Amino acid sequence: MARMVRQSLVKFDAPLCETIIDTPKPVGREVLVRIERCGLCHSDLHIQDGYADLGGGKKLDTTRGMTLPFTLGHEIAGVVDEVGPDVPNQLIGTKKAVFPWIGCGQCRDCLAGDENLCVKQRFLGVSIDGGFATHVLVPDAKYLLDYDPLPVNQAATLMCSGVTAYGALKRLVDRPRQRNLLLIGLGGVGMMGLSFAQAMFKQPIAVADLSPAARETALKNGAAVAYDPAEPDVAKRMLKESDGGFDGAVDFAGNEKSMAFAVSTVARGGKIVVSGLMGGQFTLPMVQWVYKRMTIEGFMVGTLAEGQELMALARAGKIKPTPMKEEPMADVQKWIEELRAGKVVGRVVLKN
Repeated sequence: MARMVRQSLVKFDAPLCETIIDTPKPVGREVLVRIERCGLCHSDLHIQDGYADLGGGKKLDTTRGMTLPFTLGHEIAGVVDEVGPDVPNQLIGTKKAVFPWIGCGQCRDCLAGDENLCVKQRFLGVSIDGGFATHVLVPDAKYLLDYDPLPVNQAATLMCSGVTAYGALKRLVDRPRQRNLLLIGLGGVGMMGLSFAQAMFKQPIAVADLSPAARETALKNGAAVAYDPAEPDVAKRMLKESDGGFDGAVDFAGNEKSMAFAVSTVARGGKIVVSGLMGGQFTLPMVQWVYKRMTIEGFMVGTLAEGQELMALARAGKIKPTPMKEEPMADVQKWIEELRAGKVVGRVVLKN
């Protein structure tokens, strides 16, 4: 039997190790995909750590229900190698991106199309084995998306950083006031957000990030203005330059400082969408919330329908590619450490 090589989590808060198993055989509507590319995401680091930061010294245990060894990685694109008996054979050999945010398929949320809200979810690389491997077993062929003529790297990253940024921005599309927009945190997801925002909105797009390299990259990639949140009195200056603040803001960092910054720069009646998972606690005087008439919405990943919408936009050439760096799959641990140290601009994509 063919063997499958994986870069596996064998112990929490420890480096990934190579493991080898028999390649699984698909049954029913399952599909075996030979992985060509898998993007590295900041949430992979949280899963490796085994906890999420709740702030105040508290941690949320994310290890429950996980069996080790486990394969991380959820931004997957590859070639269909084998299909279950309920899947047409003509899929074999086709190039596909894999939508990883898979639910149980039976509950109220799944039946409404909101599989990303499913409590019994089967997210690839999060609760079932994912893409830091030679192959991945996908529960149903419906989660495979055509991506031609896009580059394979772009196709893979659209399935997490892409659909997360797209879904977060979509939550601002229906706002009555659309004077301006602020994107906070320019990691892989934030850079994708900058690219998509230019296709989705007409207003000028401001960005904010602590990294001078990230700010410079954003300005080269279409941002109207870039702010350093650490600059003294920067919020005061931003309120003045934006004529009272930003009508819409997306916090792609999601920590205490980034949220405090978002609240200090959002306009009266504005909305903040929080999409980052850096962690910590956020508090706000109730009076300020009411006086400012602001909305705060949490958002993680998009639906399969949103993944298909985004892929259609990208295939139609309406989205500029974002900065990416291609590296060997065997070096995944090295790039996890680089990402953890804040030394990655854009997205690292791992290649088999």
